[in-house]
Amino acid sequence: MGAGHSLFAAEDRAAKLDRIGDPLQVLDRHIDFAAIAAVVEARLTIGKSRKGGRPAWPAEVMVRLLVLQQLYNLSDEALEFQVLDRRSFLRFAGLERSGKVPDARTFWVWRERLKQGDLMGDISAAVSGQLQRAGFIARGGQIIDASFVTAPIQRNTREENAQLKQGQVPSHWSDAKRAHKDVDARWARKHGKNHFGYKLHANTDRRWGFIRKAQVTPANVHDSAMFERVLDPANTARQVYADRGYGKRDREHALKAQGYRPRIQRQGQAHRPLSAADQRRNRSIARDRAFGEHPFARLRQMGGKCLRTIGLARAQVQVGLKVAAHNLQHLARLLERGAVPA
Repeated sequence: MGAGHSLFAAEDRAAKLDRIGDPLQVLDRHIDFAAIAAVVEARLTIGKSRKGGRPAWPAEVMVRLLVLQQLYNLSDEALEFQVLDRRSFLRFAGLERSGKVPDARTFWVWRERLKQGDLMGDISAAVSGQLQRAGFIARGGQIIDASFVTAPIQRNTREENAQLKQGQVPSHWSDAKRAHKDVDARWARKHGKNHFGYKLHANTDRRWGFIRKAQVTPANVHDSAMFERVLDPANTARQVYADRGYGKRDREHALKAQGYRPRIQRQGQAHRPLSAADQRRNRSIARDRAFGEHPFARLRQMGGKCLRTIGLARAQVQVGLKVAAHNLQHLARLLERGAVPA
């Protein structure tokens, strides 16, 4: 036997991995994936088909793997390879003693099941339930913001784009071509840069930094349009923070009538620049709004907000899974550090 060879090499590597600390085991210790899987199983028929065939993979295994996919920003093919190649992935998914792992096609099929069953709301509610049970209720006020989610750019003619904007699919497109065209994604321009794809509208609680509510729209939908949809009445504090793009006099009056304290930045006009008091107010709000950027930064650390899917419905599933993975990872890290809700 050559130098460095050992009959117990696998055990030695596993022991060192435990000493270093496997971040996936932090998730495993603190997150109840079985509870999330139960929500999926309650809504989907999972099992052998009438025609026979291989049995379906357990829902908990698939939930864990779809979370892994979002945490590491992996394609379906890359996820299949990494599960086969990485012991930490196998251990996290509970597949260490399995001779097979789900393939790339299986991951796609499961996301399609989530889309067709309209299950992302149920999964988000299950994740929120774990935050509540751990004591991390929404508090400290809420920060509303939006961020672009890029999608593969479509190479269409000007005439085709004009038809798509009117909600029409070009008649000369075959079914095969239509299946590879994203007719829901849109162009938008912000700060002098063009963006193609979708937009994530998010509500982050000021105290803990969890994304409490989220909506996904085409990129050309204005940030302000989803404000009321992502407002969280469960937040124990009444402050609502937002940038100047959300500022509307009627909105502030409506918020005050509901008992909220709107902290929306003011926007100057060419004929009416901001006063010194408004500028001070904007700077004060900006300090709190900065906490709303933290989840977006963590999403970028997880591989960014980019899509490998086609269509709004699939984008909602993909981004919904990304948000769920973010909240679960953030919860596990807080619990591992011994953070005590107060």
